[in-house]
Amino acid sequence: MELLWAAILGLVEGITEFLPISSTGHLILAGHLLGFTGPKAETFEVVIQLGAIGAVIVLYWPVFWGLLRPSRRRFAGIRGLTLLALSTAPPCGMGLMFHSTIKSLFYPQSVAFALAAGALAMLAVEARPPRVRVWDLEAVAPRQALLVGLWQCLALWPGFSRAAATIMGGMIVGLSRKVAAEYSFLAAVPVMLAATVWDLWKSRDFLALDDLPLFAMGFFVAFGSAWLAVRLFLHVVGSTTLRPFALYRLVLAVAVLGVWR
Repeated sequence: MELLWAAILGLVEGITEFLPISSTGHLILAGHLLGFTGPKAETFEVVIQLGAIGAVIVLYWPVFWGLLRPSRRRFAGIRGLTLLALSTAPPCGMGLMFHSTIKSLFYPQSVAFALAAGALAMLAVEARPPRVRVWDLEAVAPRQALLVGLWQCLALWPGFSRAAATIMGGMIVGLSRKVAAEYSFLAAVPVMLAATVWDLWKSRDFLALDDLPLFAMGFFVAFGSAWLAVRLFLHVVGSTTLRPFALYRLVLAVAVLGVWR
């Protein structure tokens, strides 16, 4: 039964991590529905997030490899690393400062309000879309990267969604919807790696060899489903708006408040 739960949660993580609907919120809700909560469940969630991160690294391997060596491309080398650092520093700093407060918000009702708040923000951004000035990842400027990082701080509220915050922030500073989505995938890697390594270190006492099949199942299901979700989302995001995702979030928020009163 635990392996089945691991597969379900891995699927939830992989599908939702890079979509603007909040993977953390969905994992909290799924964990409560399955009765899979507590320190072991929290450690498991950290492990499957690494699976989702791995999918993006594989899909964008040329980009990440370009960050590690000199290149004529603008989103590469020191400049590319600087852009990602500017987007990573604000949420990492806020996360460290308010770690215990953030963890105290990991319950369904808080997730519901975060889902609704993020949905309303998405609808507001789509109501009057900002003028697009950046149509290519290579043209992202340091100021835009920093502002996207500040927007990422909203995702520290479980249920708001890091992807939603990053895409909205990118659109507001002039990135096209597709470039904002791609940048959200790339900017997720350092933020998620920092958060997962930190949480994994704090949860090291709950890691046991007997749990290896459970964690492996969740990891590989999350990897595969995240790989598919990112590929499909990139095809969809160029031809649609964020409104369908916002409406889904509002419906889910109402349902959650109906179940957990």
